[in-house]
Order: sequence, then C-alpha cells, then structure tokens
Amino acid sequence: MIIRIKNAVIVSSFLLKGRYIYIEDGKISKVTEDNLPFDEEIDAEGLYVSSGFIDIHTHGAGGFDYADGDKDAVRKAAYVSAKHGATTVYPTCTSSSSEDTVKFIENVKEAMAENAPGKPHIAGSHLEGPYFSRSMCGAQNPAYIKNPDRAEYEEFYKKGCGTLRRISFAPELSGSRELNSFLKEKGITSSFGHTDAVYEELKPLIDEGCTLATHLYSGMNQVTRRNLSRKLGAVDTSYLEDAVFVEVIADGIHLPKELLSLIYKIKGQRRMCLITDSMRGAGMPEGEYVLGRKDDGLLTVSDGSVAYLTDKSAYAGSVATCDRLLRVAVKEADIPLCSAVRMLTVNPARVMNLQYRGEIKEGYYADLVFFDEGINIKKVIIEGKELD
Repeated sequence: MIIRIKNAVIVSSFLLKGRYIYIEDGKISKVTEDNLPFDEEIDAEGLYVSSGFIDIHTHGAGGFDYADGDKDAVRKAAYVSAKHGATTVYPTCTSSSSEDTVKFIENVKEAMAENAPGKPHIAGSHLEGPYFSRSMCGAQNPAYIKNPDRAEYEEFYKKGCGTLRRISFAPELSGSRELNSFLKEKGITSSFGHTDAVYEELKPLIDEGCTLATHLYSGMNQVTRRNLSRKLGAVDTSYLEDAVFVEVIADGIHLPKELLSLIYKIKGQRRMCLITDSMRGAGMPEGEYVLGRKDDGLLTVSDGSVAYLTDKSAYAGSVATCDRLLRVAVKEADIPLCSAVRMLTVNPARVMNLQYRGEIKEGYYADLVFFDEGINIKKVIIEGKELD
C-alpha cells in the first residue's frame, strides 16, 4: 500500500512546501511535486512535518523507568515519549549494581525484539555510568561509582548481543582509555560525562573516538587550576574540539535560554543534540518519584518543570519531553526551527551511527511528526503507521 501525505510544511534543511511525501512498506519512497498513484492519503492541513525525534538520553517517562526491571516498563516509557514526538529512544540506565545493569540491558534487548510499525523504535541501551568521577556524580548513586572494569563491561556487551549502543564515562579514571578502545572496536558510541577531566586528559580519548559530551555543563568542570596553571575543563574542551558533539538538556531550566544560545553560537547546528534526560516523572503530575529502580533508586521531587534531589543539592534528570525541547530551543533561545529540528533528528542519528532514520529522505524509514506553530504534536507516524 502506498500512502501519500499532502499539504505539509516539510522541515528539512529548510522549509519545503508543495511537496508530497509517499510512503511504501514503511519507508519513504518519494518526496516530490509529482502527482503519483497512491492508495491512502493523509492531509497534513498545513502542519509542520519533520522526521521523528530521536532521544539519545532518556531514563523514563509516564511513571516508568527503563531500569524498573522488566521489558514492559521499557515499552511503556517509550510510548509516552513517542506521544511527544520521540519516535526513537535510547533507554538510559544510571549507575547501578552490575546485576541490575545486566538486567536493564537484557530488558532493553527484549523490548527491542517487539519493535514494529506504529510502535516506538527502541534503538539500544545507554549506560550512564558507573565509571564516573565521585566529585561530579550529581544525582548518580555514589555507592556504585567506580573505575572501569574490563571484565564487567565485556559482560555488559556480551549480554546485550549487539544492543548496547553507548557508554558514558569519566576519561580521567584509570582504565578509561582501554574502555574507549573497546567501545571503538565494538562500534559502540563513547561519550564523556560526570567528569573532572582537563584538556590533557580528554584530548587523547577524543582523538581516539570519544566525541560526544554527555549533557554539557551538567556534571562537568570548566576552566580550573592545576598546580597554579589554568586548564581547560570538559566544557571548554567540548567547545575547542570541533569533532565533539554536545548533548544539551534544553528544558529551559538545566540551562537557561542565554546559555542555549551561546552553545548554538559556538558549536552550531551540526554539533548539538537536544536530549530530555527525562526520568519517570516526565508526562506526569508533580510529586515524588524515584530515579532508577523503584527499590534501589534515589528519591526525587518534581515540581512539574524539573526533577531534583530531595535536599535540592542537584537536579535529578528532567521531566521534559522532546516537544518541550523544541519549543524552548525555538521560542526561547531563538534557534531557527530547521536547525533545532536537526538537533533532534539528523545529529542524534549521526552520533549514534543510526542508519536510515533522522531525515525525510527516500529510502529512510517513514518516522514522521506533525506539529503546529506552537510546536504541539498532532500526529506521530512510525515506519509508515500511526502511533498505536
């Protein structure tokens, strides 16, 4: 069956009008002005239509955490994110015991086996920890923070059967360079975060493929002194090194709009990825929630706009959804719509080596989001089928 979408304002490198989008077998077959045969038609009625958003850093939503301990929680959290435009997600686990981390990886793997048209596309797991700096652990549980353990992360890789897609770690730790080499060898995205590293510690790993900064500014040092000499921290190194992509929690709270504008000015539209870093409180009323497993996580509080530890010593993930990220970037930080959409589509796909997603392009999966001027989501299509 061939589906045709008409009257869309297609969000790509620039805004396109007067084009039809043709979908066949779950993929985009044509984007053209030509009036071709079709079986079913969707009238976009002047709405913006972009490629589906890709959230590469999310811990949960809708009352569910990806580390809750079963695959149903994985799919339910992903569904809530998809309603807000995230057609593809990378479930993320905070620092946990080795046993709980393995369980998380296996649950994500099982949930991925149920990927299908009309359902959220779960693209692989992301381990945010446990190989972090204690001084920069933030809302990470310090009980599990440690140096990289090769036997452990090899076991994580083995249990994932190819579904472990990213590990975030602190490059200054003993064993981090060996971990970075392992990730490169296995085709897994390597990213630095929750780190107190300086330029001299970061640069060798960046040159060897660690080119993603985990939630820029959050859990990262800036210019510091070492033996009376000023050294670039992780934030400054991310700016200096052109190869580095930066994740940005664009909820308008973790980073104010002026800082979002500064990051855009320095890194540009090709090296920024917008992320939610959402926890289970995303899409839920304000109240108390647990970050991580319900029986072993940290109690947090959501006021409806952000989550933080009960003593307010640190933010504990966000309660943002991808449509909110886009609204903040465009409406508050004055980032052009096409550039902001790129930060939720093309860039995340590239940094995660995700094939055939992230663009409205012939041969790519028909993951599409329809939204209005206020960036309110009106329709979500995944692999050619409307979200179930």
